[in-house]
Amino acid sequence: MELAKLLKERRSVHVFEDREVPLETVQELLETAVWVPNHRMTQPWRFVIIYGDGRKRLGALNPRGKGGFEKDPAKVAEMAQKFHNKMMGVPMYVVVLMKEHPVLGVREEDYASTSCIIHNLSLLLWEQGIGMVWESYGFMHDTGYREAVGACPGEKVVGSLHLGYPERVPAAQARIPASQLTTVISET
Repeated sequence: MELAKLLKERRSVHVFEDREVPLETVQELLETAVWVPNHRMTQPWRFVIIYGDGRKRLGALNPRGKGGFEKDPAKVAEMAQKFHNKMMGVPMYVVVLMKEHPVLGVREEDYASTSCIIHNLSLLLWEQGIGMVWESYGFMHDTGYREAVGACPGEKVVGSLHLGYPERVPAAQARIPASQLTTVISET
């Protein structure tokens, strides 16, 4: 697919078909996605792929306090089941972790490079007919989530990528033309 077309047609997909994404395909695409600019070549990223029965680790999490129902046991159980079903409805997760450098400037450069990997992966997946959405839920920083995905001390969870074959592809959302957001300086 032509790159310009791929960039404009890619969408964040939230609803997936009930079919597995081949692990080998995702691993192969990650090998290509890591070819990003990375100042100082720190290569701080790491990936955790969760699929099949492994998704039960995420489905068993119960982010509490997200609605004021924590005093009603029936409502807590209902919300936990809804959360479990939602997590199990995603065919594959790729959790992107980044070792946090102690120097802020390096850490910011590393975050930018890691974000580029996520974008590269989204384009590579789209080219294969696989949808993705980059999620960064608030509970990603909770101990239970970090333990479930194997995040080590000193690692930032950059995102949880939800992968699958799209059941629905959202319509394009308008973009502000770059020309309206560009300042050109050609003289001193």
